Amino acid sequence: MAVIAHPMLAVFASDKGPGDAERASIMGQAGTYLARRGAKILCLAENGILPVPLITAARAAGGAVTIIADAGMVLPRALASIPVEIIADRDQRWTRVGELADAFVGLPGSLDSSTGLFGSWTSAKAAGHYCPVVFLNKHRAFEVLRGYAADVLSPGLKGHERIVQFTESIEDLWSRVSRLLNESH
Repeated sequence: MAVIAHPMLAVFASDKGPGDAERASIMGQAGTYLARRGAKILCLAENGILPVPLITAARAAGGAVTIIADAGMVLPRALASIPVEIIADRDQRWTRVGELADAFVGLPGSLDSSTGLFGSWTSAKAAGHYCPVVFLNKHRAFEVLRGYAADVLSPGLKGHERIVQFTESIEDLWSRVSRLLNESH
C-alpha cells in the first residue's frame, strides 16, 4: 500500500457572511495544521471568494498552495507568488480541481464554497476519480449535509461512509483524510 507523502487537498472555505471572525480563525488553524503535515493546499477562487486566512497560514507554515480561479479573480498583492490557473468556465474549473485533488476538505463557510466542493467532487467522481471528502462540522456547520449523506447517499453510493465523513476537530480531520487516502492507495 503506497502512502501519499504530500497529498493535494482541495480545501473549500469562505469568510463571507455571519461568523466571519471565527471562520477566519478556523481557516488559519487548518492551513497551519495541514501544511505542517505536508499537505499541499488547492483552493477554488470563484465569485470573489478566496480563503485568504487559509492560504496565508498554510504559506507561513511552509506549505504549498495552488489556486484555480475564475476570470474575475484579482489576488491581493501579498499572494502574487502563488501559482494560479485562470479558467473562465465554472464546470471546467470544477473538473480541474477534481483532477488535481487527492481529497476534499470542507471547512465551515458559505453556500458558494459548499457548491464548489460539491461540483468539484461530482466532477472527479464522474471521471472515475473517487476522492474522500471530510467536513469539519464545527458548531454543526454541516449537519444538514450529514443528514443528506445518511438519507440520500447511503442507498445510492456503496461505501458512502468510507468516502464522506464528518468531524469536529482539525486534528481528527487530518487523521481521517490520511487514513482514507492510505486505505485507497
